[in-house]
Amino acid sequence: MTDVMLYCAMGIFTYMNVFFLVAIAKKDNSIVDIGWGIGFIVVSLIALYTSQNFSIEALLVFALVLIWGARLAGYIAKRSRGKGEDFRYKQWREEWGKNVVWRSWLQVFMLQGAVMFLVAIPVISIITSAKDELGLLEVIGIVIWLTGFFFEAVGDYQMYSFKKRPENKGKVMKYGLWRYTRHPNYFGEVVMWWGIFLISIGNGNPLLNLVSPVLLTFLLLRVSGVTMLEKKYDDNPEYQEYIKQTSAFIPAPPKKT
Repeated sequence: MTDVMLYCAMGIFTYMNVFFLVAIAKKDNSIVDIGWGIGFIVVSLIALYTSQNFSIEALLVFALVLIWGARLAGYIAKRSRGKGEDFRYKQWREEWGKNVVWRSWLQVFMLQGAVMFLVAIPVISIITSAKDELGLLEVIGIVIWLTGFFFEAVGDYQMYSFKKRPENKGKVMKYGLWRYTRHPNYFGEVVMWWGIFLISIGNGNPLLNLVSPVLLTFLLLRVSGVTMLEKKYDDNPEYQEYIKQTSAFIPAPPKKT
């Protein structure tokens, strides 16, 4: 498994550098978000090829990663078409000034590549050592993954449909899944990776595999997800009212105010 990990790390390094060069040419670091989902597909393919393990469990997990990664990359590409660089990356570009190139390489592409590798560890573990059988824990993990995929995919679709209507410009999305959680897409992604972790428990080192969902949960809740996104709406009275009524992360009935 150590050799497979090394090949995957080298693959991620090369992959992220390619995206970095494209970002320089386009002057748009936010394309790294499109590369996030695709990167896991690349890692899974490297793990399959180098381990030559084509067991039912390994192929099943590869299929889950393929479905998730392709949908997410396609959605982000469609959502960002013609809109330029995302506000978060644009803010960093302005703050970094003349150091934007090397700081983009290190703090956007290499950092995200390192996170990608850590999050992908249970996928690599499963593909490397999985067997041709599925136990109860694996089935539960799949059900949890499907639940997370539902929240992420449906949440994204509902938000995209809402923003596409001109009459909703400047308004806050608080319908559908967004009525029960302010971030159904982030909640869904976290749930999916906890599902992958459950599937991986019988493969590799469970404690090492645990790094993946714990790290992703922390990042989406405290760093690059909920916290950073909601700062954008600090001065929006409608969103502040939405915060009072709606759970930040775990779906729950709306509060009465």
